[in-house]
Amino acid sequence: MPTKLWEKDYDLDQKIADFTVGRDRELDLELAPFDILGSLAHVTMLEEVGLIDAGAARRCKEKMKALYQEAVAGNFVIEDGVEDVHSQVELLLTRELGDDGKKIHSGRSRNDQVLVDLRLYFRHRIRGIVERTAELSRTLTNLSEEHKDKLIPGYTHLQVAMVSSFGLWFGAYAEALVDDLRMWQGVYEVTDQNPLGSAAGYGSSFPLNRDRTTELLGFRAPVVNVVAAQMGRGKTELLMAMAIASLAQTIGKMAMDVCLYSSQNFGFLQLPGELTTGSSIMPHKKNPDVFELLRGRCNLLQSLPAQIAQLTTNLPSGYHRDFQLLKEAIFPALDQLEDGLDIALYALPRTSVRAQELPTDPRYTYLYSVEAVNNLVLEGVPFRDAYMQVGRDIENGTFVPPTDLKHTHLGSLGNLGNERIRTKLSDALAGFNFSRADDALTTLAGL
Repeated sequence: MPTKLWEKDYDLDQKIADFTVGRDRELDLELAPFDILGSLAHVTMLEEVGLIDAGAARRCKEKMKALYQEAVAGNFVIEDGVEDVHSQVELLLTRELGDDGKKIHSGRSRNDQVLVDLRLYFRHRIRGIVERTAELSRTLTNLSEEHKDKLIPGYTHLQVAMVSSFGLWFGAYAEALVDDLRMWQGVYEVTDQNPLGSAAGYGSSFPLNRDRTTELLGFRAPVVNVVAAQMGRGKTELLMAMAIASLAQTIGKMAMDVCLYSSQNFGFLQLPGELTTGSSIMPHKKNPDVFELLRGRCNLLQSLPAQIAQLTTNLPSGYHRDFQLLKEAIFPALDQLEDGLDIALYALPRTSVRAQELPTDPRYTYLYSVEAVNNLVLEGVPFRDAYMQVGRDIENGTFVPPTDLKHTHLGSLGNLGNERIRTKLSDALAGFNFSRADDALTTLAGL
């Protein structure tokens, strides 16, 4: 049995072989459970359309179900000299089942194998990110409610602007994460389509039942056009990179706020000592390294779409080996994003908030200038005249801040609308039909 599915009657130069394989064997271990599931669906369909007999199909499926359990348990190994996960699975089947194992590649190419592996894998990873993002949004909404009456200054241009609160600050990020989930929903819709049966990108003369493999793998639909299925390589990763960057932008901005607000000059937040690091020379230092690194990693993740676009720009339709490098960019990015969500979920609830004595702190006197303008407007003064009058009071040093806040409209200090944000989150989550995939793959794997 060849250790490369494309192997011919000549030996490839070893230096060339090492370069072309790259990190594929290492990264393919993550794809192993999904490659086996794709093969299970393919063999089931081959039997049903008469391209493999029932006995051979049964033996192949029994072996693959055992291999699937090994892969899920983390015990699947790609042997030395074997190029990728597809070759390893076929090698194991052929080694044990002989000619029966050689039949599973009928009507298939490594191109559509890796396409279906990646879509199953991405669908799985998207779920993990969605669930963590939803949990972080809920956590932030709860913190918003808990600290809704604790005031802090709001800033524009990093200058004191208007009165804000921890309720507004926490709630803002809770709602921003819902918008990120909407983007992930679009990526999930694209990913949740079956490319299996497109072979090398031009279909097959075998009577394949692509709707059947779509059903077996729990996809919502097939990618209908076989060339479009192959063109999905690179496009799917680009869309995912954009969603990664969007979510990273939200988390990175929040991490920056924490770094700023926990500094002595602001003093709005306090990290417990166990979440900080010290200085080798300054004994008083308690540095927010965890949020600085979170900010830095999120900044790097925001460059991912450009990296994917550079890799795939100007490639014509059809398969190109350049696509192999996409895994090296996307897989670590997914890990880093999940790690960032986990650390935010861990650290934020352990961070103490410090309400500010805004009316009595001279640094924040002018936070109330808009309140003064609005009070004059309510008394009948035209807005532009009220604005000029308060401005003159500030310049003359005669401004007296009115501290009675009347923010009652939706989404403001006195009416955070957190229940509406919770409803938006529920609506966004309803757009992901994770249970369909769960049910299909559980049945396929015989679990």
